[in-house]
Amino acid sequence: MQKRKLGSQGLEVSELGLGCMGMSQFYGPRDDDESTATLERAIELGINFFDTADVYGVGHNEELVGKTLRKHRDKVIIATKFASQVLPDGKRAINGRPEYVRSACEASLKRLGVDHIDLYYQHRVDKNVPIEDTVGAMADLVRAGKVRCLGLSEAAPATIRRAAAVHPIVALQTEFSLWTRDPEDELLPLCQDLGITFVAYSPLGRGFLTGRFRSPADIPSGDWRHNNPRFQGENFQQNLALVHRIEEIARRKRCTPAQLALAWLLTHPNVVPIPGSTQRSRVEENSAAVDVRLTSDDIAEIEEIAPKGVAAGMRYPAAGMAAVNR
Repeated sequence: MQKRKLGSQGLEVSELGLGCMGMSQFYGPRDDDESTATLERAIELGINFFDTADVYGVGHNEELVGKTLRKHRDKVIIATKFASQVLPDGKRAINGRPEYVRSACEASLKRLGVDHIDLYYQHRVDKNVPIEDTVGAMADLVRAGKVRCLGLSEAAPATIRRAAAVHPIVALQTEFSLWTRDPEDELLPLCQDLGITFVAYSPLGRGFLTGRFRSPADIPSGDWRHNNPRFQGENFQQNLALVHRIEEIARRKRCTPAQLALAWLLTHPNVVPIPGSTQRSRVEENSAAVDVRLTSDDIAEIEEIAPKGVAAGMRYPAAGMAAVNR
C-alpha cells in the first residue's frame, strides 16, 4: 500500500481509503463487532484514510469510527463531513450557514473523541449560502486548530474555484467509477490545476461492479439500493451486461472485478478511491487491487467497454440529484 499526497497541505494518505458509511446505514443491518474488526483489519493492511460523516447513522458512524480509531490516532487520517442535516421530523436539509459549521464541527469532535479533524468536508453545497461564507467559517476552524484541512463534496467547478480563493481546498469527494466517468470532463483537470486531490466515492458502483448482484432480488431487504435507478428494472439488466464484460477482463488478469475496477481508478495519479466495506473479507479483497498492474492495452480495452455515459439510469433518484451542485 503506497501513499498519495492529499492536496498541497502536507497530508499523505494510503492510495486506497475506506468508506465507513455502510457500517451504520443504507446497506442493511449494523454489525458493530464486524465493523470494528474491519476497521482494525484495514489498518493492518496499510490503509490509513477513513471516511465518515455526521449524517451517517445520525452520529452513529462517527462514534463507531472514533471509538476504534482514536487509539491509532497518530497513524490515521480521519475525514468527516457536515451540511447534510437531519431535521426533527426526519426530513433532510442542506445547511452551510457559518454558525452551523461551527456547531457541527464541535459535535463531530465530541462523537469522534478527538481534538482535531484531519479533513473536514462540506458534504453538499448549500445553494442558499455563498460558498465564501461557508468556507470562511471552515477556515476559522483551521485557524483554531480544530481542523487540519478542508474539502468539498459534489461541488461544481465554479463553486470549487470560489472556495479555493478563500482557503486552500485539499480534496474534492465525488462519485467516480467505471460507470460514472463524468468527472473526467471538467473536475479531474480542475483538481489537477488547483492542486486538489480527487477522492472517489462509490468506486465500485455501490457494489454493482463487483458482480455480487445478478438480479434485483439479490439486494437485501431494506437496502437503499432498491431505490437507486441503476438497480431497477431494465437499467439493472443493461448494467449487468457491463459487469459481465468487466468480469471477462478480470479473469484474464487473474483478479476480481472489484480489484480491476479499483486498479483502473488507481491509474489516475491524482485520485484516491475510498471503497466502502463492512466486512474484513471485502477490505482484504479491495486492498489487493494495488497489486494489479494494467497495461496501456488493458486500460484501452476497459475504457472501450465502459465509455463515459455507459451506465443506464441516473446515479441518484431525483431528490438526490437535486442536491448535487452542478
